[in-house]
Amino acid sequence: MRTFAWIEILALWVVWWSAYLFRAPKSQKRESVTVFGPTSLGLFLEAAGIFVVWFRQAPGAPRTGVLALAAALILGVVADVLMWTAVAHLGRQFRIYAGLYHDHQLVRTGPYALVRHPIYASLLAVTVSTGLILTRWEWLLAGVALFVAGTEIRVHTEEKLLASRFGAGFTEYKNKVPAYVPFVR
Repeated sequence: MRTFAWIEILALWVVWWSAYLFRAPKSQKRESVTVFGPTSLGLFLEAAGIFVVWFRQAPGAPRTGVLALAAALILGVVADVLMWTAVAHLGRQFRIYAGLYHDHQLVRTGPYALVRHPIYASLLAVTVSTGLILTRWEWLLAGVALFVAGTEIRVHTEEKLLASRFGAGFTEYKNKVPAYVPFVR
């Protein structure tokens, strides 16, 4: 079962990263406005949270209980599906740093109808999935707290840009659709 647990974790992350590697545009030569400072801080905190989850392992990790493996698998598969569909629906709007292209569109289809930031939701879900198998509970909570702090910075930065461009249309969308955790406003 230990081998299965490691295969599960690695497979979930490989599928998640594959969406970025094979589906997301990497370099676009279009006019844009980009906000590097807050986005970089947010990325750093998210990465720190993921690092904590991966490297503050519980004694005897990975956990091999059926409940932990099943919960992690379900959450991880949801994360992977979210990531792949979000990248597909975002298309040319995809970017790592908060910003807007001159021809940016407000995407509200697919997973963007469920949460405004499904890529963040998917990364949070795959991180928690990993933590369920690898990490001591107190370190999982610390890792998630770091991740959420970074995500909040990124969400605030992106949404400020989106509100400036799309005005009432974005405000209406924001009032109807949760940020990155379904059912949590």
